[in-house]
Amino acid sequence: MEQQQPTEPTESSSLLNGNRELAVLYAIAGYLNRQVDVHDALQEVLAHVTQLLGLRTGWVWLFDDAGNPTVAASQHLPPYLADHPERMCGSCLCLDTFMGGSMEGASNINVLRCSRLKNAERDSDPSALGLRFHSSVPIYASSTLLGVMNVASEDWRELRADELQLLHIISDQIGLALQRARLSAEHTRAAARLATTEERNRLAREIHDTMAQGLAAIALQLETADALIQTRPERTHEAIQRALSLARHNLEEARRSVMDLRAAPLQEHTLPEALAALATAEPLPVVQYSYTPMLQFPALPARIEAGLYRIAQEALTNARKHANAQHIDMRLIAEEQWISLRIQDDGDGFETTNMPQNNGPNTGHFGLTGIGERVRILGGSICIFSEPGTGTCIEVSVPY
Repeated sequence: MEQQQPTEPTESSSLLNGNRELAVLYAIAGYLNRQVDVHDALQEVLAHVTQLLGLRTGWVWLFDDAGNPTVAASQHLPPYLADHPERMCGSCLCLDTFMGGSMEGASNINVLRCSRLKNAERDSDPSALGLRFHSSVPIYASSTLLGVMNVASEDWRELRADELQLLHIISDQIGLALQRARLSAEHTRAAARLATTEERNRLAREIHDTMAQGLAAIALQLETADALIQTRPERTHEAIQRALSLARHNLEEARRSVMDLRAAPLQEHTLPEALAALATAEPLPVVQYSYTPMLQFPALPARIEAGLYRIAQEALTNARKHANAQHIDMRLIAEEQWISLRIQDDGDGFETTNMPQNNGPNTGHFGLTGIGERVRILGGSICIFSEPGTGTCIEVSVPY
């Protein structure tokens, strides 16, 4: 019987392959958009690519800030390389070609002989089998060189032009995802620097509005005592006692401001965990803490987590030290676009209509200015409900 020769792909098979490629591209694009960790995303992309093209092996080089190539992801490397990571360091033919600018697009994707295996080939090392040749695909973001994606198979076949074009489209997706991740990281760093600056300014204003005013009050009492020491010694004693009381209060405020500068509570805990620890930091008054989450607590910028933690810390200090509260209820609520913090106490309360704009140690509205300033920095909103004898409720909402 005459052996039947392979036939050209039919229209239906071409359509089927086209739909399958579109489905894979859609899956890769979706994963790159959803996945935060670059290495996990690249690992998933390699799995899709090798499965789509019927290949087995793949790896991705990325260049660090110093321009050095590192293996960001790999799949089914031969033991000669997988068991010896040092053999995947340094330059090779595909990296030199890429850095030299000869690997620019789909038409210039070359099938390169792997120079990393030259010693294995010379020694006929069987652990090198499976990577005699590979296809190298450049990864760019605009004109910036980001890295190289390589794919290969044990029974090597040269990739068709349409397959190379598909790899090039995938490399463009990777390049866009990497660029987006780097821009996001830069934005996060810039936001952190801005938040640090704003927090320092807030602390400077707080020091001026509280401790500076307190020191001025102490000086006034001491001046009064000095003026009356000869004529009215009993008034001198009262003035000195008031000065001592103000000095103790300002010392407490100074210690609290120093504690505010420490970010330890959030270094190893999520915001809900840090608030739970804060609620039990002192035995009295009892703080009832609850957290109403979505399916998963959202990933918040560090400045929002730190800001909300400090707001809770300030509000609890007010209720514990100054409002004579017997019970405090603290609730954290995570919604789709907002995160809210609600703290209610059963303390003395006050008349909010008469609340001064600048709260200091003599007004009875301790720390509300600092809380309001933090909320403003975070771009959120604050509502304060209080009446004399009925306690105080502070509700803060901050957008993600």
